[in-house]
Amino acid sequence: MTDFQAVADRVEIGALCAEFTDAGMMADFDRLASLFTDEGTLRIPAGNIEFGSRAEIRRGIEGARDVWEYFLQTTHPGSITLDGDTATGRAYIVEFGRLRDGSSHLNQSVYHDRYRRTPDGWKFTERVYEMHYVDTAPLTGKASSAKGES
Repeated sequence: MTDFQAVADRVEIGALCAEFTDAGMMADFDRLASLFTDEGTLRIPAGNIEFGSRAEIRRGIEGARDVWEYFLQTTHPGSITLDGDTATGRAYIVEFGRLRDGSSHLNQSVYHDRYRRTPDGWKFTERVYEMHYVDTAPLTGKASSAKGES
């Protein structure tokens, strides 16, 4: 790849995906919502969930996090296909945690993403979460009380 703009776009889109996970892990719901265009959507078909604006995404993710005793999400890079000021891509996800009701959850999933270049950089226009593996066996470990803040 010798097109420096394409390299820069790929780096910025990769950083956008990482920023989404970091904002969620740090419970920074305003930052998480700001990663979407105003009309951006976040869909989780397996849960019959769709948030159709920044405000809905913010409220929805904050509400979802309230049911977790602890939660960890990691993002792994996938593909990015650039098309001018838009792009599509995938990011691979591993999540696990224990809910406040005592049940556990481990899954491996993929986000199918659509991105748009804006004056503020690349943003999500759509994220669709597709679960490929789910395990509800009890997690026997102990959650740290550390918040991970530096």
